[in-house]
Amino acid sequence: MALTLYNTLTRKKEPFTPIDPANVRMYVCGPTVYDFAHIGNARPVIVFDVLYRLLKHLYGEGHVTYVRNITDVDDKINDRAARDYPDLPLNEAIRKVTESTAAQFHADVAALGCLPPTVEPRATDNIQEMVGIINRLIGNGHAYIAKGEQGREVLFEVSSMPAYGALSNRKLDEQIEGARVAVEAHKRHAADFVLWKESSPSEPGWNGAFVENGTEVSIYGRPGWHIECSAMSHRYLGEMFDIHGGGIDLVFPHHENEIAQSCCAFGHDVMAKVWMHNGFLQVEGQKMSKSLGNFVTINELLATEKFGGRSWPGEVLRLAMLKTHYRQPIDFTVKALEEAEKTLANWAELAGRHHVSLTSGPVEPALLDALCDDLNTASAFAVLSDLARKAKVNSHDAQQLAYCADFLGLNTKAWFSNSDVTEAMSDRDPDWLNSITSLIDARIEARRTKNFAESDRIRDELVAMGIQIKDGKDAEGNPITTWEVKR
Repeated sequence: MALTLYNTLTRKKEPFTPIDPANVRMYVCGPTVYDFAHIGNARPVIVFDVLYRLLKHLYGEGHVTYVRNITDVDDKINDRAARDYPDLPLNEAIRKVTESTAAQFHADVAALGCLPPTVEPRATDNIQEMVGIINRLIGNGHAYIAKGEQGREVLFEVSSMPAYGALSNRKLDEQIEGARVAVEAHKRHAADFVLWKESSPSEPGWNGAFVENGTEVSIYGRPGWHIECSAMSHRYLGEMFDIHGGGIDLVFPHHENEIAQSCCAFGHDVMAKVWMHNGFLQVEGQKMSKSLGNFVTINELLATEKFGGRSWPGEVLRLAMLKTHYRQPIDFTVKALEEAEKTLANWAELAGRHHVSLTSGPVEPALLDALCDDLNTASAFAVLSDLARKAKVNSHDAQQLAYCADFLGLNTKAWFSNSDVTEAMSDRDPDWLNSITSLIDARIEARRTKNFAESDRIRDELVAMGIQIKDGKDAEGNPITTWEVKR
């Protein structure tokens, strides 16, 4: 099956052809670790985790390299460190902030069912890589050193790149407003952006040696945001790679500036062949903001009662995200979480009823077809819903449902971790469980055909076996039965 992906750079959906099928390479912008990740941050992590799983399935487990960075040098981090640890030296305070925040991020995204990336580089471990790229840009005539009000800076000269603005589809004179930059006298163009800026003695920094017009200029300073990702993607994926992903809010200026830096440094027309961006997230119909009181972190959703008066399992948050196509805006609501939780509970009941295997297995082709169509998780959810409908009378479909859910990272093992049924069955003969599921299925069929005498007979037989049953209907009005062992 052929994979097609929507490319922000070309504004169309295209067949995906990797540069090297033996090493498919993807880079996704990761967190800036100054605060806990919020639910909007969770969306790209989940989206590109699904793509990572799909790529590994299509090209092989050992043939996909997924890089997701950690930004651990940023002025927001400096401010947070000074605020939270005023009695510590700044560098020590920064380390405390970044280490604790990164650890929390890892715990949160693991709870959402996300696999670790192949490589997770930190910006602070790649400073010399950044300095090297900046020197290439100076040498190629795309960057220059200037003295501003806050000290010396190395700036990228946007007018040196004719194609600048292609990703965001903005002309150069439109960039100023989008970048929110002031017109500063030391810049050749108002949209020129910082590659390296001088640090004061009290600020964190590194010794950067830059060569301009044959003269070495040493600047104790720190990198700009954009150069960090260009450096880390180059170090681990090369001068060109297959896919670059992130949220739609990163298209400009961050991703636009990454392209400018990398293409001008290495002399290529493209940095990544495909640029993918997930849509915005709202909370209960409003833009998420602290001023509106609807700002919520992943950890708060998982571990507190801030949203909807209760905490939510990670797989519920994940499914609620995946029911919407990644490029569409999403409204994150309590109702959506309740519906996702109900769906997972229904799937778990079907899996338990048919005693399905909890291991991975062959995935329904219809699910793969949906995902290969620009990662259409909304269509993939429809495939799972159809399997759930058929699983009411067919154990094969129940097994496929579990396999497909596992493929999407919905952690089928969690369905059984607190199951009264599983606990009660732990010392039972598997044939006994099979007889229960067969009787349940036969009773559902009897109810469907209005053979109530047979339905009652089977119910009495189940009761005699110590089985408590509860009848109901699913969302489509079809009969459904849940059961448990009477205590």
